[in-house]
Amino acid sequence: MKLINKQLKLMLVSTPIGFLGSGKGGGVELTIISLIKGLILLGHKITLVAPKGSKLPFDSENLEIILIDGIDQPSWQHQKRNDPVLIPFNSVLPKLWEVVIDLANQSDAVINFAYDWLPLWLTKVQEIKIFHLISMGAESLVMKEIVREINQLFPLQLAFHTKRQSKDYLLNTEPIIVGNGFDVDNYLFNENENGPLGWAGRIAPEKGLEDAVKVASDLGEKLLVWGLIEDKEYASKIENSSSKGIIDWKGFLPTIKFQEQLGQCRAFINTPKWNEAYGNVIVEAMACGVPVVAYDLGGPGELIEDGLNGFLVRPNDVKGILKAIKSISSIKRRNCRDWFEKKASNKVFAKRVENWINKGLNKDLSLDLQD
Repeated sequence: MKLINKQLKLMLVSTPIGFLGSGKGGGVELTIISLIKGLILLGHKITLVAPKGSKLPFDSENLEIILIDGIDQPSWQHQKRNDPVLIPFNSVLPKLWEVVIDLANQSDAVINFAYDWLPLWLTKVQEIKIFHLISMGAESLVMKEIVREINQLFPLQLAFHTKRQSKDYLLNTEPIIVGNGFDVDNYLFNENENGPLGWAGRIAPEKGLEDAVKVASDLGEKLLVWGLIEDKEYASKIENSSSKGIIDWKGFLPTIKFQEQLGQCRAFINTPKWNEAYGNVIVEAMACGVPVVAYDLGGPGELIEDGLNGFLVRPNDVKGILKAIKSISSIKRRNCRDWFEKKASNKVFAKRVENWINKGLNKDLSLDLQD
């Protein structure tokens, strides 16, 4: 008997590298919040297990939140590829999963959002159905290996944001791709075509902010920059190497305030130095009607339809970004918003995830994951 159209009881386990709302979890935080709302709209009951301090911008009778105290887990982004698994003393990561194991019989399935070894390994030794939405490329050899193992043993319990991201891993089966999605109501369409340039993301070397600053400097314009300053030395180096007044630091803002400012931009610049799994801020920009110019690296290459909602440029080609910015007026802002509503709303995303979970619970390869 298939579970399609049945209310599911789902336990979602948050990222352990910071509480929801801290900004430390980057785009994963927004993914979790958007997906919870989308799943609730589909009629499912959600239990969120998250680090202490986590908050959601909405309430629901179908939502329970369990908060766990503990030390933040270090991110694999800041470790070397051959580093061993590290779990600090009093880490929140195993504490989250102790709760999950204790309560697992109350749920149909568990969805893990941690890019970490422990929950993937637990999939092999626990009877509970643990599904993993992998949030990054293969940043670590030990993570690459455990993902390969889970793909061999439980291929229907792994999903990725984009095909490009999945190619980082050694997979024996066709990857399950669920994309991502965001709440349409949180983003207002802005028709303004004459605003400033914008950039957003964690302020860290792998995000390539210096390239966007160089473009703004060459144009003699101000660049609005949003995001948590994760690497203060890196941020200071960029500011000191650019002309005074080029960077307008906006900080890490709640979604509503962020989109209000972001929507005023005439173009959004995305300059990653690594294989982005998806590109949340790209979609947030398009949700506001802002066309995007991005390096054709990782997920952004699957989000931007060149000439329709932005332009793709070869990685590290600053001159290419500059040239594309000068042609940005040829992009219709309404195209950006339409693309978002059709392919990246939280309702579309939640439906894909629902289909993925049903597929895994029923072990039915014929179920369609498309929206």
